[in-house]
Amino acid sequence: MKKQFNRMRQLANQTVGRAEKTEVLSEDLLQVEKRLELVKQVSHSTHKKLTACLQGQQGAEADKRSKKLPLTTLAQCLMEGSAILGDDTLLGKMLKLCGETEDKLAQELIHFELQVERDVIEPLFLLAEVEIPNIQKQRKHLAKLVLDMDSSRTRTSSQLICTVLWPKKLTMQTTFKR
Repeated sequence: MKKQFNRMRQLANQTVGRAEKTEVLSEDLLQVEKRLELVKQVSHSTHKKLTACLQGQQGAEADKRSKKLPLTTLAQCLMEGSAILGDDTLLGKMLKLCGETEDKLAQELIHFELQVERDVIEPLFLLAEVEIPNIQKQRKHLAKLVLDMDSSRTRTSSQLICTVLWPKKLTMQTTFKR
């Protein structure tokens, strides 16, 4: 409890400028730190919007995505219509060609979505939900350690001043404590 109080007192002293405050980050790093939260927000919202744009089921394999895709359903319907009418009719040939084309489009869309998910969506998610929070956690830990260092430095310097100014009084206090 006392350690927490001392830390709060040291922080308050640094805030009003009475105590020494060690600067551990350069000016450039301080600017980067200020923008970190904005980057996190932008990454998170972009990840959400990109995920919403995917037509296939996110995270699923290509076969599962293919079954749920409207283009695949349309391709199957066209191919079935072609089979019913037969290849000897003009409409049957056209349905077959359109069905094959729709199936190729569906496969390209699935390939594109898998690539976007792998190259864009997953890295954005890692940045927003793992890397930036980890950086912020490390920064808080660093701030705590710097505060402890400054507090220790202040205590050490005040003890040295007391020893220099009142050496007999300090000796008497240490004798009294025993």
